[in-house]
Amino acid sequence: MKNAIINLINRVDHTSISDRRKDLLKPLQEYLSFKIKQKTTVNLNFICTHNSRRSQLAQVWAKVIGEFYGHDINTFSGGIEITSCDKRTISSLSRSGFEVTNPGGENPHYELKFHPYKPPISLFSKVYDDPPNPKTNFGAIMTCTHADKNCPFIACAEKRISLPYEDPKEYDDTDEEANMYDQRSFQIAREMKFVFSKFSD
Repeated sequence: MKNAIINLINRVDHTSISDRRKDLLKPLQEYLSFKIKQKTTVNLNFICTHNSRRSQLAQVWAKVIGEFYGHDINTFSGGIEITSCDKRTISSLSRSGFEVTNPGGENPHYELKFHPYKPPISLFSKVYDDPPNPKTNFGAIMTCTHADKNCPFIACAEKRISLPYEDPKEYDDTDEEANMYDQRSFQIAREMKFVFSKFSD
């Protein structure tokens, strides 16, 4: 794993999470505990309305921090409509130490390299059940309240988990834009570290 990303994960303080957030994270911990104890493949699909910001950040940090703690899990993201992975999301991840390849296009398939020997993470906007997302045997993690309310049923999900995050989109084109995207990214990283630290080898 890239040194900059390892250093960032080590710096993240996962002990400062509020009790309210811990309650929201508990179902994800329980789902992971069950899958890890069963020694079966873990598939997490993070779902938000446009699959452009929060769900993409969660896909990345769940994968990377899972790897950090020695768990080879599969992470995905999707929405209820296709837009694109927002460039501000990608910029924030780049500032965190990820090496980003941008092929361009209307809905670019960004590739984020985080490890010299692991495949890059592919980020692009898609509907939650579009390829390459799993059709069965996955946990559906709803990262925004709109998607949670408007997607009352996710076909074939083993578990549906509500884990909403505030949308950094509110700060687009303001002086606080970069700071707020980084804050949301670090919050998600912190909470994924809290979740996966419970299953460290």
